[in-house]
Amino acid sequence: MEIKNSITRQNGISVVEEEGDLRKILGLDDSPKPEKTTENNRKRFLKQALTLLGTGALSMSAMVTQGLAAIEENPDNPGENFLESAVSFSESELENVIVRMQKELQRAMQKPMEERKWVMVIDLRKCTGCGACTVSCIAENHLPPGVVYRPVIEEELGSYPNVSMRSIPRPCMQCETAPCVPVCPVKATWIRPDGIVDMDYDQCIGCRYCMTACPYHARTFDFGYNYTDNTPEVQPYEKVGNFEYGKRWDREGHHSSPVGNVRKCHFCTHKLDAGMLPSCVTTCIGYATYFGDSNDPESLVSELISRPNKMRLKQEMGTKPRVYYLT
Repeated sequence: MEIKNSITRQNGISVVEEEGDLRKILGLDDSPKPEKTTENNRKRFLKQALTLLGTGALSMSAMVTQGLAAIEENPDNPGENFLESAVSFSESELENVIVRMQKELQRAMQKPMEERKWVMVIDLRKCTGCGACTVSCIAENHLPPGVVYRPVIEEELGSYPNVSMRSIPRPCMQCETAPCVPVCPVKATWIRPDGIVDMDYDQCIGCRYCMTACPYHARTFDFGYNYTDNTPEVQPYEKVGNFEYGKRWDREGHHSSPVGNVRKCHFCTHKLDAGMLPSCVTTCIGYATYFGDSNDPESLVSELISRPNKMRLKQEMGTKPRVYYLT
């Protein structure tokens, strides 16, 4: 194939001016290539290593030990891809964290309910305060105005001029010794064998004792408000039923549950029963929320809650929350 000298102009700008340039663009450049040397390979390896270090993908010891060893072993052909020649990854390291948690969830669902204990872990270092979890929770559970299951609290740290902000998502803590349970006069709330604090809207009388007892303010009251109140017509989407605690609840008026009831986060039990992760976990843009069975020693959450930088809110109250935070 013969390539002639040409000048291609776009908006008055020269794109290709010489035959050599065009041949390079088409991948036909047959000019002598610089000889590959161990030094060149080292430079390329270090450049790729630094790139991966910036993403937190590898540890320094693994890269230096395995990567440079591969180059010394075969300096003429260390491999075009650093990942293939310098470092070997385990399957868990390459697997997406959401995919891993999904598999672990499905494995946990094969066990009887009393043999699994659900926990949530929130990495405060990764949380950006974007509110995606709050919005997805509202959409998933069709929450009306005034009812919020997962608010994100903004905490100010330091003093001027050295001030910073920290975002703290706050779902229901699903406490092991939940103070909201014993105060209910009609026993409309209890703890399931898997650790989730359950409710029965039909049994709830709306006395709000549980709201007062909760030290985390994780419960809100459904007054029956709609987003399109005080408009010509309440929109049909306001009346769409939600699925909570194993049942569909249609908003049929001010005298039918869940209107007039206390409501709270339930770890999306309707999704768990279908083998899916809670909405707040899958919509987190920073992968800051983790969920799984703490009774599974191989699960991601079991690894995270064993770290020294974990904490739980108001541990001194003895509530034993099932929501952990990494700081």
